Amino acid sequence: MSEAGGGRGCGSSVPQRAPWSLVAATAAFCLVSATSVWTAGAAPMSREERQKLGNQVLEMFDHAYGNYMEHAYPADELMPLTCRGRVRGQEPSRGDVDDALGKFSLTLIDSLDTLVVLNKTKEFEDAVRKVLRDVNLDNDVVVSVFETNIRVLGGLLGGHSLAIMLKEKGEYMQWYNDELLQMAKQLGYKLLPAFNTTSGLPYPRINLKFGIRKPEARTGTETDTCTACAGTLILEFAALSRFTGATIFEEYARKALDFLWEKRQRSSNLVGVTINIHTGDWVRKDSGVGAGIDSYYEYLLKAYVLLGDDSFLERFNTHYDAIMRYISQPPLLLDVHIHKPMLNARTWMDALLAFFPGLQVLKGDIRPAIETHEMLYQVIKKHNFLPEAFTTDFRVHWAQHPLRPEFAESTYFLYKATGDPYYLEVGKTLIENLNKYARVPCGFAAMKDVRTGSHEDRMDSFFLAEMFKYLYLLFADKEDIIFDIEDYIFTTEAHLLPLWLSTTNQSISKKNTTSEYTELDDSNFDWTCPNTQILFPNDPLYAQSIREPLKNVVDKSCPRGIIRVEESFRSGAKPPLRARDFMATNPEHLEILKKMGVSLIHLKDGRVQLVQHAIQAASSIDAEDGLRFMQEMIELSSQQQKEQQLPPRAVQIVSHPFFGRVVLTAGPAQFGLDLSKHKETRGFVASSKPYNGCSELTNPEAVMGKIALIQRGQCMFAEKARNIQNAGAIGGIVIDDNEGSSSDTAPLFQMAGDGKDTDDIKIPMLFLFSKEGNIILDAIQEYEEVEVLLSDKAKDRAAILKGKMIPSYIINSNPEMENEEQPSSENDSQSAEQITSSSQEVDLVDQESPEESSLNSQPESLSPADMDNAASVSPSEQISNPMENHETTSLDGECTDLDNQLQEQSETEEDSNPNVSWGKKVQPIDSILADWNEDIEAFEMMEKDEL
Repeated sequence: MSEAGGGRGCGSSVPQRAPWSLVAATAAFCLVSATSVWTAGAAPMSREERQKLGNQVLEMFDHAYGNYMEHAYPADELMPLTCRGRVRGQEPSRGDVDDALGKFSLTLIDSLDTLVVLNKTKEFEDAVRKVLRDVNLDNDVVVSVFETNIRVLGGLLGGHSLAIMLKEKGEYMQWYNDELLQMAKQLGYKLLPAFNTTSGLPYPRINLKFGIRKPEARTGTETDTCTACAGTLILEFAALSRFTGATIFEEYARKALDFLWEKRQRSSNLVGVTINIHTGDWVRKDSGVGAGIDSYYEYLLKAYVLLGDDSFLERFNTHYDAIMRYISQPPLLLDVHIHKPMLNARTWMDALLAFFPGLQVLKGDIRPAIETHEMLYQVIKKHNFLPEAFTTDFRVHWAQHPLRPEFAESTYFLYKATGDPYYLEVGKTLIENLNKYARVPCGFAAMKDVRTGSHEDRMDSFFLAEMFKYLYLLFADKEDIIFDIEDYIFTTEAHLLPLWLSTTNQSISKKNTTSEYTELDDSNFDWTCPNTQILFPNDPLYAQSIREPLKNVVDKSCPRGIIRVEESFRSGAKPPLRARDFMATNPEHLEILKKMGVSLIHLKDGRVQLVQHAIQAASSIDAEDGLRFMQEMIELSSQQQKEQQLPPRAVQIVSHPFFGRVVLTAGPAQFGLDLSKHKETRGFVASSKPYNGCSELTNPEAVMGKIALIQRGQCMFAEKARNIQNAGAIGGIVIDDNEGSSSDTAPLFQMAGDGKDTDDIKIPMLFLFSKEGNIILDAIQEYEEVEVLLSDKAKDRAAILKGKMIPSYIINSNPEMENEEQPSSENDSQSAEQITSSSQEVDLVDQESPEESSLNSQPESLSPADMDNAASVSPSEQISNPMENHETTSLDGECTDLDNQLQEQSETEEDSNPNVSWGKKVQPIDSILADWNEDIEAFEMMEKDEL
C-alpha cells in the first residue's frame, strides 16, 4: 500500500459493493495511509526520540502492571495509594463504579492483549496461564453487563485473537487450544439472560451465578439502561459468534441495536441518554456524544468495518449528520434535547467525549476532529489532565480524572491519519503529566482533583488496557510491533478483534432493516475510503492552520491581541470591539462580530450565546480579534457571575387549597428588597395593567397592597419594578414571555438593573419562567384569591399556618392518619417536632458553581433520570407532597370549623355558578399535581446526573 495514498487502499476508491472483507480492511487501513503526508508544520521528531518515548511507555506499563501483580492480584484492581488489591465487598462501596468488579481478576484480563502489543510475549503467556488457572466466572456477584462485556468478554476475545496469532507464528503459545475462547463463551452464556426483555434491550446488571430476577440474584428489577450500555455489545458478541459458530450472541446484540435505532427521535435522528428497557420510552431525553451514548455511535461504525453490514454504516451516517447539525459547535460538542435539538441541555462537557475526534478520523471527517482535539488539549495544558467535566468557558465542573485514555486514543488516530509530528508532542505531554502528577510508588493513582493535584486510591483496569496501548503505538514504528496492527479493529476498550471475522461463520442475515425505518439519501453515505488528497490538501500546514486559531481559546493571556490594539491606535484605525463595550442591540456591533467570525444566537430562554468560527472571519487579523473578544467576554461573564451570583428564591403558594405545598423556584433580582436579609413578603397576587408593566399602571387599586404579576419584555426590569411600586404593590413577580420556558431546561435567571441607581426600588422582585408562572395564573383562574409568600427559601407549613384552623393531615402530611383516630397530644408534639426539623433541613436547590460541584455531593437517595424534564424545584416538595390525599381526606373531628368554612365557600361558589361544584373546582389540581410529581422526579434525576 502506498504511503502517499496512491495504492489501492485509501488513495483509490473501493468499488461500491466490494467484498465485505476488502471494505472492512480498507476502512481500517485508511487511518495510516497518510502518515507521510506531512512534511512541514511541527518540527519532526527523530526516530531516537520516538524510541526513547516508546521505551518510557514500556517502563510506565511495567510499573503499573508489576505493582498490580505484586500487590493486588488476584483482586480486580490495584489500590495504588495503599498498595493493596480492591476486592468487592471488602472496601466501602463506590456505587455504580464497583459494578465493573466481579472477582474475576479484571485488570489481568483487561491487560492481556496490551502485553502482546508491547511485545511482552513471555509475560502474555504467563498471564494467560494465570487466567486459566485462577479466574472463576461463576461468582455470586452482581456486575454491569456493559462493563463485563467490554472489559472481560472483550479482554478474553482480544487475548484469544493474539494467542492464535502467536501460535501460528510458531514460537509462543504452542500449547494453546482455544481455552480463552471457551471462557469467553462461558461468560457470553452467563450474560444472555440479561436480554430477557420484551424490547431485546438487556438489563443493566446481572448476577454471574444466579442470573436475573431470582431471589438470590439481587437484581432484575431495574427498568432503565443507558444507550451505550445497550448499544455497545455488537463487536464482542458478534466476534464470539464468528469465533464459535454460536449465532445466538450476534442475534441478541443485533436485536438490541435494531430496537435503539427504531426508537431514535425521528425528526432529529438523535437518541437519548437513558431508555426504559421494557417500554422503549426515553427516560433522559438529552443527547450528546459523551457519557451514556458515546460508544453506541462508535459501535455502529465499527460494526460496519468488522462485519461488513451496510445497514450499520447507514445508521451511523444518519446519526452523524444529526450530531454535526445539532451537537457540534466547533470546537465544542454540547448536549441538546432530542425533541428540541436547537436547545442546549447543558453548559458543560464531559471527558468521555474525547474519543469522538478519533471516531471522526475513522469516518474521514478530519477538520472537526482536529478542532475538538485541539480544544481538549488546551484544557489539558491548563489543568494537566482532562477534568471529568468542564464548562463551555473551560472551567472545571467535575474535578476528578480517573486516568481516562480517550484523549490518548484520539491523539493516536489523528497522528496515524495526518502524520503530523505535532501529535507526537501531544503524546509526550501526556507521558510527562502522568509521570509528574499521577505516578506513585505502587502504580499510578487517579486524580481526585485536577486543580489541587490530590489523588484517589484507584487505578482502573482500562488504564492498562488502553492508555499504554495507544501511547506505545503512537511512538512505535511498524517493525516495533510483532504483528500487523492493521489486521485488527479496536473495541471501545481497545481490545483487538481480527478483520477476517467479516467472512467467518456468516449465518446472520444481512437484511438491511434501516430502510424500514427511514428514507435515506444515498449521497450521504460514503461507500469508499476517503482519498487522502481530499482529506489533506497539498498544503502541508493544513492541520496547523486549523489548530492555530484555537491556541488561546483556553489561556486567559492573549498578547498578540494587545499588540493589535496598540497598532490600531498608532495607525489611526478604529480599535477592535471590546467585550465591555458590546451591546447586542447595536447594529454596528453585530456587523463587527460578523466580520470577526462571531455568531450571535438568541436562545429561547432569553439569553444570548456567542459562538466563534475563526474560518468565517474576514481575515486572520479579524479572527484574532474575534478570539480576543470571546476570551474577554468569557472573563467578563465569569467576573459578573462571581460578583453578582445570587442564590435562588422561593415563591410559595400558601392559600387554600395549597397551604404551602407548592414551592416554585424563582430567580432573584440584583435590585430591590433583599429577601435573604429581610423578612419574607406575603400577600395576594394581582395582574398589572398593562401586563408588561412598562408604563404607569391603569389598575393601581387592584395591585395596591398586593404582589403584582407582570410579564417580561418591552422594557427594563427596574422600570417595571418602579411602575408597580408607584401603584402601591408590595412586591412583584415577573413571568417570562417565552412560552414553554421552564426551570426544567434553563439555568437560574437573575434580573439585572438598568445601569442606573436602583436604590429607589424598595420592594422585592422575583422572576418565574413561563411554566412556573402559569401555575400561579391557573390558580388565579381556579380560585380567584391566591396568596403567596416571597422568601429566600421555602418555609415549613407549620409556620405558615400558625394560628389558623387547619386539618391535621395538612400539617402531618401522613396519609395513614386520614381515617384513623387522632394521636395523643404527646404524639402530636412529636410529629410536629419531626416535621419542623425536616423542614429546617430543606432548602431550595443550591446552584453550585461549576468549580465547586461534585459527584459526591449528591444525595444518595436520588436516582439518575430525565435531564429533559429536570426542574429546579424545592426539595421541600419531596416532603410536602400529600395533595393526592387532599381530595380523599375526611374533614371530621377537630377540623369541624374548617369543614364549615369549606362548605360555606362551596355553597357560595355554587350560588354564583350553578354549573360548577366545589368538587369540580379542585379537579384541575390533579393535572397540576402530575406536573409537580414529574418535576420532583426530574429534579432527583438531575441531581444524580453522573458520568
